Amino acid sequence: MNYNIKDIIEYIIALINEFAKKYSLTELQAYRYIRNHNGLKFIEDNYAIIHTLDFNEVVESLSLYCRKNGGQL
Repeated sequence: MNYNIKDIIEYIIALINEFAKKYSLTELQAYRYIRNHNGLKFIEDNYAIIHTLDFNEVVESLSLYCRKNGGQL
């Protein structure tokens, strides 16, 4: 299924903001952490599913994915 790029970008921004809140980071720190630990690939590859889930659940999944890729949070 094709998704509107604007919707995907808005979702990623909102997800980064929620990630930042959970871990007491700035949005920039959260973005860099997620990017550095392949979290953007996770979001891109799984957008079709994760955009239908609760943000808390997705933040937890994203955190786990980043930890598996060297993250410490």
